[in-house]
Amino acid sequence: MEDAGVGWIAAIIIGGVAGWLAEMFMKSNMGLLMNIILGIVGAIVANALLGAFGIVMGGWIGYLIAGFIGACILIAIGRLFRR
Repeated sequence: MEDAGVGWIAAIIIGGVAGWLAEMFMKSNMGLLMNIILGIVGAIVANALLGAFGIVMGGWIGYLIAGFIGACILIAIGRLFRR
């Protein structure tokens, strides 16, 4: 997170937005806290996955995109285990 130039408060805000966007896209029903967690953890997961392919996303927009992608992945994985 610090490498991307995003502080903790900004990470929470951007993570919440990314989680909310993923929630709307994936049509899941989660609360605000879960959206923030999904967005932040999703950004970490997506940055790790994209980094393995040599794709580096930095800054606020990169963190938002990575958070959205990662949150969508985490929602899909959660749906697999709930069935």
